[in-house]
This record gives sequence, C-alpha cells and structure tokens, in this order.
Amino acid sequence: MSITIKTEKQINKMRRAGALLANTEALLAKAVVPGITTAYLDQLAEEYIRSHGGVPSFKGYGGFPATLCTSVNEEIIHGIPGSRVLKEGDILSIDMGCILEGYHGDMARTYAVGEISPEAKKLIAVTKESFFEGITFAKEGNHLNDVGTAIQKYVEKNGFSVVREFVGHGIGTNMHEPPEIPNFKTLTQGIRLQKGMTLAIEPMVNMGDYKIRTLKDGWTVVTKDGTLAAHYENTILITDGDPEILTLPR
Repeated sequence: MSITIKTEKQINKMRRAGALLANTEALLAKAVVPGITTAYLDQLAEEYIRSHGGVPSFKGYGGFPATLCTSVNEEIIHGIPGSRVLKEGDILSIDMGCILEGYHGDMARTYAVGEISPEAKKLIAVTKESFFEGITFAKEGNHLNDVGTAIQKYVEKNGFSVVREFVGHGIGTNMHEPPEIPNFKTLTQGIRLQKGMTLAIEPMVNMGDYKIRTLKDGWTVVTKDGTLAAHYENTILITDGDPEILTLPR
C-alpha cells in the first residue's frame, strides 16, 4: 500500500479544490427547500463547479451519471439525482467531489428539508459531531484505528449505528487512494499517520441497524431496515498539530 505524502505545493492545490467544493456546498445549502428536485441541485452544482474552473469528479466515475450523489431519507449514499421532488420533513445527504488543477476535493453534508423530526435532527447532529470526535485523533503519530474507534464509540453512545461496508479513503490526484479509513474499530491498529497525508473521513450513520442493501439501479445504498441515514465528510490534512480541514470556504 503506497500512501502519497503531499508537498506544500500539492497541498495548496488541494486547498483550492476544497474551497471550490465548500463554496458549492454553501450554494446548495440555501437551495435545499421543499418542492425542488434533486436534478435541479445537481445542475446547480455542476454549473457552479465548471464556471469556477473545476470538473465534477463523480460524473462518469465508474459510470456514475451525475455531479452529486443525492440520498434521501433511508438512502445512505450514491443516490442518483433525478425527478424526485423533495418534501417537508425529508432529509437529504449530498456527497460531492471536484477536480481543480489536477487534485481532488471530496465532502458530504446532510440537510433538513423544511421542518424535520427531533429524531432526524439528532441523527444529523450526531453524524457531524462523530466526524469531529474522530479527527481529534487524526494527528501525526496516531494510528488510523484511533479515528474509526472514536467515531464508532460516539455514534453508538448516541443510540445509532455505523455503516461497515463503506469507508473513507486517501485522496489526492485520484479520488480514492490508499488507505481505506473505517468509521469503526478494527482488529488492527492501521497505519501510523504522517504529516502531509490527505484523507477523506466520512461517517455514514444509520438510525437503526447498520446493515445495508443496494437498490436495483446498482448505485443507491439504503438501510436494510428502512430507517433514516446521514452522511458527513471532509477532506483533511495531517499536520504536526491538529488536522486541517481542506474543504472549507477561503
């Protein structure tokens, strides 16, 4: 397993890619309201990314047909944008990536569509908070398993479960690079983290059981028990101190 340690020049390119994604996310966050379609959000994101010199990295990746993954309610990841109209009380996970100057950014958020239930609000909050619990251990010298263990512990303490079949990943000139980054405790410590590593850490959290299934479209992954799911992701940089989140507006 070869993990690329990024130079400062490469990191600056990843910062710019991350900032473009973060600005796209800010645009989408305002647009998520009852009555719109997921296809509308996809078009909005693609136009914004391309107009700022980027390329949507999901579109065509492995045959995926869109710029965004739009996953509604029990859909965990890889939902395909289309004619579905969002309604009051839905929750929507948007996963997105872009390439700028040859480097990738990757991030995900889960949004409330209008007013949602208290349970759904808690799920979204815990998913986000679990990311920040995890990255407190994303420091030079710690092991990868420290991150996943912290995420799982926080999620389960709050009564939810962590998806096992899909994990985070390294990122750079490719969308998916080594290492894989589980959001749960593993039997081994995993790699030792080093300054200059860039990682996409992305808890996927189910309200009920962690088991999943994939729909007939071959892409959309849903909770097996039909309960709600949420997703939160950022691209981060390992430093000699606290990690730097690269997918932030600049």
